[in-house]
Amino acid sequence: MSGGNKDTGRSVTSKVLGILEVFETSRRSMSLTEISTRSGLPLSTTHRLVGELVDWGFLSRGPNGRIQLGLRLWAIAQNAGRQLRETARPFVQDLFSLTGETSQLVVRDGASALYIDRVYGSKRIPRASRVGGRLPLHATACGKVLLAFEEDWVRLGYLQRTLGQPTMHTHVNPERLAIELSEVRSQGYATTFEEMRLGLCSIAVPVFHSGKIGCSIGLVVSAEQASSMNRHLPVLNGISAQIQRATAHIPLETLLGSIIDPLPPAPPEH
Repeated sequence: MSGGNKDTGRSVTSKVLGILEVFETSRRSMSLTEISTRSGLPLSTTHRLVGELVDWGFLSRGPNGRIQLGLRLWAIAQNAGRQLRETARPFVQDLFSLTGETSQLVVRDGASALYIDRVYGSKRIPRASRVGGRLPLHATACGKVLLAFEEDWVRLGYLQRTLGQPTMHTHVNPERLAIELSEVRSQGYATTFEEMRLGLCSIAVPVFHSGKIGCSIGLVVSAEQASSMNRHLPVLNGISAQIQRATAHIPLETLLGSIIDPLPPAPPEH
């Protein structure tokens, strides 16, 4: 039985969440054996719990018997961060209309940049993420903005973590990154140059709420346009101000709902 030794002592809730978590980083359907292996559950347990999740509509079974996420789970997930997304969406669309570039709305979810909304352009550029996707804070312009304007303990805690390097251009030296984040606070915006994916660059500005960082908005452009990204700053700042005014009457906790998790502790050093 795949992963049977990891099953001891786990609650039913933990097992179910372990199965659902398998699909968090994969868009494809999977066999029961794959789900069993990835979740660390015995095949018999996986078979039983997957069957119940299919009955409830959280998972669905294709004609070939492979398992994928169900529409009911998607429908429930739309309620997370809904007030922020629905309030800001017209402005994100305006940002795209005014710039013609892929526009996005991002919040901090623990140690990740969580993409709440995105409007894609017709230009052929690589895609690094999607709505509902998470990327490292230090490798994206929106993430750098969120880090730069966060409380000191959040920023310092993040810099103590082991920072992944998606490309050769990603800044992973904590001292260098700390200086860069200080510059972001001074200038009011952040940029990246092929730090998340080769061929992609980005620029972002903060959106404040009651004097605190609430979210960030940004643009993704091709590397060929990197030298002219800053020309979009007036539009980005204008859209940021509009979102700030539109959300000012809504308490931050209500606006973000339960989509924000605290910064996870850094793993212990060995």
